[in-house]
Amino acid sequence: MEWLSAENIVAVVTAAVGVLVSVGVLWYERRVPAQRRIGYRVQMDTPIGSGVNVRLGLFDETPDMSDATLVLLRIENDGSQSISRDDYTGIERHGLTVEFTDRTVRGIAVTQPVEAGHLMEHFTPAAGMRQEGGLIRLPRVPLNRHQHFKLLVLLTGGEVGSPIRIVGGIRDGDVRVNSAARPDEKPPAFGKAARSITVALTVGVVTLSTIILALDRTPPPVECARGSLRVAGSTAFQPAVTELAKLYTQACEGSSIDVDMHGSDAGVRLLDERGASPATVVFADGPKPGGYPDLHENSRVAVVLFSLVVNDKVRVKDLSLDDVRRIYRGEIRNWNHFPGNPDLEIRLVSRDANSGTRVALQRRVLGGNEPIPTSSRDCLTRDDPKALVTRCELGSTDEVLRTVGTVDGAIGYSELRTGAAAPKGLHRITIDAEEPSPEKITTNGYPYWVVEYAYTYRDPAPDSLAARFLDYVNSHDQQALRTHGHVPCSAPQAYPLCGDRPRS
Repeated sequence: MEWLSAENIVAVVTAAVGVLVSVGVLWYERRVPAQRRIGYRVQMDTPIGSGVNVRLGLFDETPDMSDATLVLLRIENDGSQSISRDDYTGIERHGLTVEFTDRTVRGIAVTQPVEAGHLMEHFTPAAGMRQEGGLIRLPRVPLNRHQHFKLLVLLTGGEVGSPIRIVGGIRDGDVRVNSAARPDEKPPAFGKAARSITVALTVGVVTLSTIILALDRTPPPVECARGSLRVAGSTAFQPAVTELAKLYTQACEGSSIDVDMHGSDAGVRLLDERGASPATVVFADGPKPGGYPDLHENSRVAVVLFSLVVNDKVRVKDLSLDDVRRIYRGEIRNWNHFPGNPDLEIRLVSRDANSGTRVALQRRVLGGNEPIPTSSRDCLTRDDPKALVTRCELGSTDEVLRTVGTVDGAIGYSELRTGAAAPKGLHRITIDAEEPSPEKITTNGYPYWVVEYAYTYRDPAPDSLAARFLDYVNSHDQQALRTHGHVPCSAPQAYPLCGDRPRS
C-alpha cells in the first residue's frame, strides 16, 4: 500500500500521541482536582558551639550553648493552588508543627522575600507562633503559589543531621519534603508533564523530518510522461534547465531528458532541422528570428537577468551606460581611463553569433549596435595588428566566465547565477549604479535582461514528454528558476516584462 511508508507511519503515530496526550490532559484537568501542597527543605544544619567558636571563647559565659546548632528551613507553597488560613485542618490555633528530634529550640528568626513582607504580621504569639522544647508551632500563614518564608532556628542538644520534619494538615493536600527546584530558584515555566509531552512530540517531528530529508522525495510534477526529450538553446539558461530536467526525471519514471545547449540561435536552427522527431524543446534568450514558421512559441518562461563581469585586476565596480557603449565601440581601450585603475588593456570576451545573451547585450545595452569586429582567437593577442581592441568570441557562457577570470583586463557578460558560487578571478559590475536584482527588475531601470522563450516544433501532443515537461517548467517548480536568479513569468513582478501571462 502506497500510504504505508516510514514517514507516514511516524506522522500518524506523532499525531496520535498528540491527540491522546491532549485528551488525557483535558481529562486530568477535569477529573483530578488541583492540589494544595506545602513543601519544606533543610537548607542549612551546622554546629556553632564547637570548634573555632569554642577556641575563641565565644560561649565561655554560656556553657550550655557549647553544642549549639543553627538550622535554616525553607517552607513554601509548591502546589497548584493558593493556601488560605482556612485551608489548615488542625484543631489547634496553629497550622504547622516543626519537630527537631533530640534538640531544643533556643531562638527563632523569620525571613521572607521583599515581595512577601506582609507575611511577618502572621508570626506572632496571638496568631499561634510559639516554641516548646524541640517544637515550633507555626501560625496559619496564607501562601500564594510559589510563595515561601524561611526559619533560622538556634538549637542545643542533639547532633547536626538529627531528623527534622514538619507536620500538619492541608485541605485537599499535604505537607511533604520539597523535591522541586533548588533554593530560591525560579520555578520552571512548564511542569514535568508539559515538558515530557513537548519532548515526545519534538522527537516525533524531528524523526519525521529526518526521514523525509533522507528520502529526498521530490513532489511529482502535475503529470508525468514517458519517453526521451532533447533540450537545446540558451547556454545562459542551461543551469536552471539542467536542474529542472533532473528533478523531472527523478520524479517521473521512464522519462529521459538530454540537456545539450549551444546558444539560442543554434537551438532554433536545430529545432527547425529536426522537426517533430526526435522530440526537442528549445529555450531562447528573446524571440526567435524570422523565417521559422513551423516553430511554435510554447510559452514565455522567465525573465533572465545578465550582468557585466570584469577581471579582478580591474578595480571598476560600476560603469555608466555611455562608458559601456564606448568600450564596446573601441573608444576606451585601457582601464586607466577610469581613475584608480591599473594600466591594463581592455580585452572584450564575447559570445559568438549564436548567442541570445550577445543579442540581448546589443539590443538592450549597446543601443542596437554590433560590437567592433573580432580580432583574437585566444583572447590574449590580436591576430589583426590594425585592430584597435582585442576582442574574441566563445561558444558558451561558462567559457566566457573562465576566460574573464584568467585574462588580465578582460570584460565579458553572463546571466546572473545567484544560486551558484561566484567564479574565481572576476566580479560583477553595476550599470549606472543599478544592479541586476530580481526583486527590483521592474522598478530600478536596469537595462540588461531578456525574456526566455520556449519553442517546440508546431504543437506537441498534450500527453507528450515535451508538453508535460514544459508544463512542469512553467507552473510546478518555480523555485528552481528563482535559485538561478531568474524571475518566473508567472510571478506578478514579471507581468510587465513578459507581456501576456504564460499559458498554464
